[in-house]
Amino acid sequence: MQLSISVRIAEGFLSKENAILSLEEVADLATNAGYDAICMRASQVGVQSSTEAVDQAAEILKRHRLPVSMLTGDFDIVYNNDQGPNCLRDIEPFLQLAERLGAPLLRVALKQEEDIGWAQRAADQAAERNLKLAHQCHTLSLFETVDGIESTLRAIDRKNFGLIFEPANLEICGQDYGEETIQRLAPWIFNVYLQNQILRPEGSVTLNTWCRGEVSFDIIQIHDPGGVRVDEVKRGLDSIGYDGTITVHQCAPDGQTPQESAAATAAYLKSL
Repeated sequence: MQLSISVRIAEGFLSKENAILSLEEVADLATNAGYDAICMRASQVGVQSSTEAVDQAAEILKRHRLPVSMLTGDFDIVYNNDQGPNCLRDIEPFLQLAERLGAPLLRVALKQEEDIGWAQRAADQAAERNLKLAHQCHTLSLFETVDGIESTLRAIDRKNFGLIFEPANLEICGQDYGEETIQRLAPWIFNVYLQNQILRPEGSVTLNTWCRGEVSFDIIQIHDPGGVRVDEVKRGLDSIGYDGTITVHQCAPDGQTPQESAAATAAYLKSL
């Protein structure tokens, strides 16, 4: 498996546009903690970036020998807002950026049934460049529930369109994320996101969902007990022979630096 860290480590939970570390600092962090790759987001480089900024990012990653495991190319996808699916309607700039950064996979967004046709067309364009598209298990999307995820992926019906399996969002939506679900979704799992939380009515963060209304939680480290059962997720992935990318997809909790959080998480995941 490839262990990747998202540049979200240098973002705030609710402020996903302003990075607190440069890409050079994130690359140093990843290398020092033993990660194999970087998951790129628009807070560092996106379709809004200049050609010079993209070239500079590519050079930094080349120098650190860090491939890009996946690209999330704009802020609308990151925020999962109503404009998120617009990437499907004009996928070409995202594909060009992925090629420049050597990213084999792009994250996209779908909010309603009419987005499915656009997803098919975008996937066909990506296939011409030997690239893949994927959607994260996510609240307020067609990928909220396990049933919705499977039915949407079957409707899209493209070999290069798959899933970013993400247990924390499934937990928020009251969905199973264990071995049975992983085996059910196995044909489409292109990447795995890991982040952690403890669901609490008085939690400091509240997200809305279509299936359960508002859900509150506190952010914790991936290796902290009481949240997502990461060992159970690992067993499920082992049961399908998954050998792809595991991506650490969260910012540092309060009281820890990004460097401390990234190092502790890498050590824990490698122990599994």
